[in-house]
Amino acid sequence: MKFASAIALTFTISNNNVVDAFTGVSRIGRRSSSFGMTDTFFADDIEKQTVGYQAGKADHPFAKRFGDLAGKKVKTVGESMEEFVGGLDCTINPLYRSMLTDLVGTTHLTTVDARFTYDKVWALGFITSMDVLLKNYPERDIAANIVDAFTKSMGFDEKTLRADADTVSSWAEGKNGEDVAAALRGEGDSDVAAIAKAAKEEEYWLYSRFFGVGLMKMMEVTGTEVSFDNMKKWVGTDLGKSSQKAEVGKYMYFVCNVGDTSHLIINIHSVYLSLKYLHFQSDLTLWGGVKSKLEMMETLMKEVEIREKKKQAARLEAKAEAAMKKAEEASKI
Repeated sequence: MKFASAIALTFTISNNNVVDAFTGVSRIGRRSSSFGMTDTFFADDIEKQTVGYQAGKADHPFAKRFGDLAGKKVKTVGESMEEFVGGLDCTINPLYRSMLTDLVGTTHLTTVDARFTYDKVWALGFITSMDVLLKNYPERDIAANIVDAFTKSMGFDEKTLRADADTVSSWAEGKNGEDVAAALRGEGDSDVAAIAKAAKEEEYWLYSRFFGVGLMKMMEVTGTEVSFDNMKKWVGTDLGKSSQKAEVGKYMYFVCNVGDTSHLIINIHSVYLSLKYLHFQSDLTLWGGVKSKLEMMETLMKEVEIREKKKQAARLEAKAEAAMKKAEEASKI
């Protein structure tokens, strides 16, 4: 019940009580909220916060850390997509087009995030995803072109990504799950341990899907079950990070500033408990679903290939019979 109430509060604040942060013009309505309170309960405090608003100048650690980036030009999704398409030498197979379009968009949004930091685990996840998703692409040269265009549109070099991914994958070979867990705790001098130490020191460390896929790949390499519980332990316990810290922090900060009511803080804590590992679960579900669909696609493509070969064999056989018949008739004459 607390979870539902907190979610309702979040959407009520963000959707019903609209504040234009760019113009400073408040358009706060007077409808009742999901708690039975009118919007005037929050109006005065919200209006005080938006008067004289300046991007990146809020009195908050996050704004102090990244405020200098306010106003700087950020590459758009459209520009990344244009670079990706411009780097292709041919048309993408329709079966893969939607998937790749989504991948370019979501990866772009991760890499332009001020909190994003490239590391070798992320590289492993990126390369693993490309290898798995394009494993059965009909034309191998086109598949290679897609990966090259994709990496360049994100501002990376494929050779560097593959080299970094191979470093982590090679390190994981011959090890077990506990060895990786120890490295994620920052123990040892491996690249994974260095990545973990850097993440632990970064208050606003950003969990991303490719980082999660990189961990899943290490689970496969070390013979560790790819499961929610293991992901939760590796990232939540060993690395000491949450996949939802930024989002939950945003809700918590906003609620703390719109009203000094203890029940709101309790409810938002329920959101934290419920959402803390949501990304792990969604990534695991998505990864499993994608692999399953790709296996089905592979089976379908093989069946199509077999049918085509049978049809081709039948056509060749018919031509051979026709030629033999024609030769026989010619010999009789």
